This record gives sequence, structure tokens and C-alpha cells, in this order.
Amino acid sequence: MKIIALSGACVLGLLLAALVGKYLGTFVLQIGWVFGVLWVLFVGFTFYFFRDPEPLPPGAPGLVIAPGHGKVDTIDTTTEPEFMGGECQRISIFLSVFDVHVQNAPVMGRIAFFKHSPGQYLNAINADCAKFNENVLLGIESVDPRDTKVGVRLIAGLIARRIVPFVAQNDPVRRGERISLIQFGSRVDVYLPKNAKVKVKLGDRVVGGLTVLAAFE
Repeated sequence: MKIIALSGACVLGLLLAALVGKYLGTFVLQIGWVFGVLWVLFVGFTFYFFRDPEPLPPGAPGLVIAPGHGKVDTIDTTTEPEFMGGECQRISIFLSVFDVHVQNAPVMGRIAFFKHSPGQYLNAINADCAKFNENVLLGIESVDPRDTKVGVRLIAGLIARRIVPFVAQNDPVRRGERISLIQFGSRVDVYLPKNAKVKVKLGDRVVGGLTVLAAFE
């Protein structure tokens, strides 16, 4: 919002100067109008990008819902030693600049692990970019299903230069509750125990706070 206000003030100042300036010609006035139109487009896209829909998560027990909006481009087995404690399943969701960038809690539970790792800002289209990019790992001890670990890794990308967590360690979270914001293109990884039944496939588009990623049966 500060960027919008500052850029708007600059454009408005340019237009006013062009309109009232005694020695400013038509060309400067035209440039001012061009910048004005570009600013309006920029404001429109910014409000579109930071849209924050209200999710209505499913209420059935034992479900893990998508923490972010985007495209599932990786479903594999990996090793996450810090919170999951070893081998686990991973579902990775790529968020383009046109996707909603607010993230939601995939399960109900407690934030039992919180770690911010500084790093680079490589293109988040690479599913393994978390090895190099700035990221935040949230570990949730779920109460539904009880005593189950679910990890969420928030990953910055080429354009995304800021991860804004809305939660801290030991905070309780509800399924679908807002937990973070990643600005511009980015990625979210979900770590699941090996007994979780994955309900999505590669290429699926998921909706944060709504789409069922996996279930414990």
C-alpha cells in the first residue's frame, strides 16, 4: 500500500505540474497522462494480486487441505529431517503471479516448529528451489488426525522477496485459517507422513483452504 501511495503522489505531482506550469508544454502533459494510466493499471493489478478470499474448508475428519492456490507440479517421496524426522511424502504447489498468495493451514493443530532460512531468490518454477531460496518451514502437530505431523514450507521466488508469516511457534491453528502471505510468484511444499492417501494428481489446480490434498483413513 505504501508503494501505491508513493507512486500515486509522484504521478499526481507530475500531472499538476504539467497542468499549471507556465513553461511546461503539451509533451510533458502527455507524458504525465501516460504515467497516470500506467499507475491506474498498476493499482488495479496490485489489488487483484493481494485479493484474500474467505475459504470454506471441508469439515470431514482426517483431511489435509491445500495451503495455497496454484498448480500441483510435484508429488514425490523426500526426506525432511528438521520436523518430519526423515522420509515423507511431498506435494509441491507452484503459485504464479496470477494466483492468490495468502496461505491457509492444511490441518487443525499447533505450530510446533517454525524456522526461517535466508537464501537466494531463484525462479520458484523449480520444485527443488527450497534448497537455495529463502523459505519458512512451519511444522504443525495435528489434532485431526491426532498426533500427526504435517509440514508446510513457504518458499520465496524470483519476484517474491518477502514471506510474511501470520503465526508463530506454539500458536494454535484451525483448518483453513490464514497462516501467511508470500508476495508475488512463489511455491508451497506440503510434507505428509507416508500413510497419508494423496487425493490430487500432477497438473491439478488447487484452491487454498478448500481443495483436499490428502486424507488419513
